[in-house]
Amino acid sequence: MDLKRKLVEGDRPVGGWCAVPSPGVAEALATADFDFVTVDTEHSAATAESVENMLRAIEAAPGDAEALVRVADVEPARIKRVLDAGPSAIMAPQIDSPAAARELVELCRYPPQAASENGSGDDPAGPGDPADSTDPGERVDADGYRGRRGVAGSRASDFGRRLDGYLRSGADDIAVIAQIETPRAVEAAGEIAAVPGIDALFVGPADLSASLGRFGEYDHPAFVDVVEETIAAANDEGVPVGTLATSDELIDRWVEAGYDYLIAGTDIGFLSVGADRAIERYEGQL
Repeated sequence: MDLKRKLVEGDRPVGGWCAVPSPGVAEALATADFDFVTVDTEHSAATAESVENMLRAIEAAPGDAEALVRVADVEPARIKRVLDAGPSAIMAPQIDSPAAARELVELCRYPPQAASENGSGDDPAGPGDPADSTDPGERVDADGYRGRRGVAGSRASDFGRRLDGYLRSGADDIAVIAQIETPRAVEAAGEIAAVPGIDALFVGPADLSASLGRFGEYDHPAFVDVVEETIAAANDEGVPVGTLATSDELIDRWVEAGYDYLIAGTDIGFLSVGADRAIERYEGQL
């Protein structure tokens, strides 16, 4: 899985957005030269089964596109099912504090005792750390996380065939992305970015502008200021910030604004724009 590496190393990856819960649509997007395809489960009719099939389709497509899944909220069972499907990255909306970011990361990690007891026997937190406690409920990893992801043989671990190795290293390969969508989140952006295990931030432009009372006014000084503030705060912590562009103009605007990666269009947008252009072309010939 290269997406986490590309984000961390500043390779400026570009992705597409898939809101239609269809393996065929996901596969079609993955055949483009995207670094990743985002499978949305917040504003879509996607189910756990459709998400898993969409991930299969993305992996089966020619090219190197990887799957990022946007969950509907930070809910343990929901996140567990998404991670068990085997994405390269997970993104959660409405992360507006360091505490919310830590909860997200903790839900994405296995308990350290599961990783050590099913692996080499080495304690991931090292000698003398709280992970050496005889009370499993007190054991934490090197970042202070107890880990709340449930252990089970799933697609992510080849249905348990490589469960031991996955428990030890699987979480290290998954990028964890926090969405910034409110003024409160902007104020805490640097602290959120500094939370161990948060690999990137993602500004939701529609929700953030709406929360400012300036929906869609991306050139308004109030919106421009909070974007600049978010990018600067996260970059100071060495964490990249991305956003969604739904037009050519927005791609240019967001690159100029200094975003580190982009989701450059949606399945619905591509369909709508293509259809409108074809109709306009046809009617222009009559």
